Amino acid sequence: MSSALPPGLLVFDLDGTLIDSRQDLCNSVNATLQHFHKPKLPDAVIASYIGDGVSMLVRRALGDPEGDQHDEEYVTEVITYFLDYYRAHKLDFTYVYPGVIDSLEAIRATHPTLPMAVLTNKPVNPSRDICNHLGLARFFFQNYGGNSFHTKKPDPHGILTLIAEASALTGRAITPAETIMIGDSHVDVLTARNAGAHSIGCAFGLAPQSLITVPPDHLAQSPTDWPALLDSFRT
Repeated sequence: MSSALPPGLLVFDLDGTLIDSRQDLCNSVNATLQHFHKPKLPDAVIASYIGDGVSMLVRRALGDPEGDQHDEEYVTEVITYFLDYYRAHKLDFTYVYPGVIDSLEAIRATHPTLPMAVLTNKPVNPSRDICNHLGLARFFFQNYGGNSFHTKKPDPHGILTLIAEASALTGRAITPAETIMIGDSHVDVLTARNAGAHSIGCAFGLAPQSLITVPPDHLAQSPTDWPALLDSFRT
């Protein structure tokens, strides 16, 4: 898919796209399982559960993704423990992927007025805290999380809200056709499709295998590919 218009808005996923948060998320899940006397899981298994928000991450770790094995009060208690633990340990090992800062600076230099935002299924406060701490916040006019709206990705509500806000910010009507969602999983690709936007998949992220069954419009092998890929949407 391509567009005759230059990009009007870039929307980035966080985990597996801008940052490698795998170890802190895996450690937090296993600390939670241990606290509730459940067996720990391999990091690779936990990583495959990431992408659909905290509730689904915890439910999958409990072996109950459909919610039919545990009562909601228990699940809520487990989620609360996980969130409290993760808030305290979210920056133990998390780092910005090599090339991300340079690429964001290159995009900003080439497109100085192009609005950029974060849309993640991670809760919004940890997302904003991480971006502030790691020097990412300066690039983005907005950062929304999985609890910012009544729905999460791949529902298009979040990205459509960002399109409206970016339009108000720039003083012109930005369309979905001018919008690009950049992320590492099928969730991000589907979010773009559901909004009528374009997508760039990140093969270096936490869930690149999911991009095989739900392919993006373009694939980045590294964050350093992003600036050049933006130009491909002009043709």
